[in-house]
Amino acid sequence: MSAGSLRARVRAEMTEEIKATARRHLATDGANLSLRAVARDMGMVSSALYRYFPSRDALLTALILDAYNALGTAAEAGDTAVTDRTALRARWLSICHAVRAWALANPSEYALLFGSPVPEYHAPEATTAAASRTPLTLITVLKDSVDAGFSTPTDHLPPTVHADMARLRAGTAPGIPEELLARGSMGWIQLFGAVSFELFGQLNNVVEAREAYFEYQMRHVATTIGIPE
Repeated sequence: MSAGSLRARVRAEMTEEIKATARRHLATDGANLSLRAVARDMGMVSSALYRYFPSRDALLTALILDAYNALGTAAEAGDTAVTDRTALRARWLSICHAVRAWALANPSEYALLFGSPVPEYHAPEATTAAASRTPLTLITVLKDSVDAGFSTPTDHLPPTVHADMARLRAGTAPGIPEELLARGSMGWIQLFGAVSFELFGQLNNVVEAREAYFEYQMRHVATTIGIPE
């Protein structure tokens, strides 16, 4: 192994160790990360850590990218787990359960993505592709529904909402009617709302059968969207 390759390997390993330490801080302190505290836990001086992440925002961005990609991988795996690609509702439900399972297994990372905004942090455009992976799984289900000839909603969208859906269609969902996109985006919001309510304790002392209740909700959401059985 060349000296350059060894240095690159050591740097990559150190970068992953820094992120792992930062994730432990997310679990205890939320998104209020301190590079000094991360460096202290690793036995480093803070100036050494800055060689890997020049700012708190750079470290947060790395954690956000990892979380979005991990969630995207889970959602995509939920979709591909249904081998019958014509079973559109089964695919939707499998994606939803995969999102919920990832969130429950990674609550602090989920909170970083979908909890309260981090003060004075603005996610760079570089996070867009990773953030898009999960919603694109739903768009794939909607596209397959259209291609299979299933009927689509005939809602009368407000003109401004129709314009928003037209822009979304042009950018990421060609071939999907604006009305179906509007219902699909509504369903996606309800999915994450259901997950957030459970994860952030809003169902405590209200619902005990969490998984069954989640399944019940997502089936009704699928009906509202127009995803066929």
